[in-house]
Amino acid sequence: MDPHLDPRKTARLIQHLKDQMDHLPPKLKAAAKYVIDNPGDFGLDTVRVSAQKTGISANGFVRLAQHLGYDTFEAFRAPFRAALTTTHEVDLGQDWLDRMQDQCPAGALQAAAARNQLNITSRSLRLMTAERTEAVTETLLSARRSYVIAARSSYALAYYFHYVGRMALPGLELVPRHMGAALDDLLEITPEDCLIALTFAPYSAGTIQALRFAAERGAKVILISDSEVIAPGIRTDHVLAVAANSLHPFGAIGGAMAVLECLLTHLIEAAGPEALRRIEAYDALRQDSGAYWSGPKLPRVSR
Repeated sequence: MDPHLDPRKTARLIQHLKDQMDHLPPKLKAAAKYVIDNPGDFGLDTVRVSAQKTGISANGFVRLAQHLGYDTFEAFRAPFRAALTTTHEVDLGQDWLDRMQDQCPAGALQAAAARNQLNITSRSLRLMTAERTEAVTETLLSARRSYVIAARSSYALAYYFHYVGRMALPGLELVPRHMGAALDDLLEITPEDCLIALTFAPYSAGTIQALRFAAERGAKVILISDSEVIAPGIRTDHVLAVAANSLHPFGAIGGAMAVLECLLTHLIEAAGPEALRRIEAYDALRQDSGAYWSGPKLPRVSR
């Protein structure tokens, strides 16, 4: 997704408008109030339609956009529009794929690739039943420590799951750490712990060794893979099977990513206020340390 169309910008923009309200001249204040009160209509309507609805001049909305640091009105409206289309994307149908397919050879390939991604994502989420998800969530939350393991391309999935998941599971650890072997990081795993492994054909020998080792130690084992049977001698407590077929020689990970996102949603919800507190603390720390880029501070408008 284009970062300029990140739907999460909507909430931040609305809060910024609220913070700026007392420092805006009357006409801009009226325009800002309309945006705050009607973000959906604002995302759908052109500047002229917004002007007709409110009695505020189109120039008033343009000036508000410029005051907030946007080059154009459309750039200001874009996050509100993106939030709407993202929320209601499923209602828009797939006619766009048919149109894309008929455009040119690149369009035909892109349409085929997009259909494949939609198919493997839908298939993976369909297999992720509520019962399986609830059981996996309970296992992770009740474990003393949880380890997430993957290798090569799957490691990116494990890294992301650990990066976000530790907000809900402070005891979540990513293995292998640094450049060590996975088994080195699992020496202290016990029956009170849990191992969640991600692997897709061709399966990583190191991940399979870790799965066998964890099972021998009596730990709970959760497998996320394109097959429920990846090698002999693998004992699992829970399996989340995902579709991974693709149009190129490597397995597609879009379905697995969707499953992880849903699992993270369950974990953060189940962890409750403590997870939200940790998320806020991490965000505050990053803000204070300059981890996020931010544009120049806008000058306050005198009243």
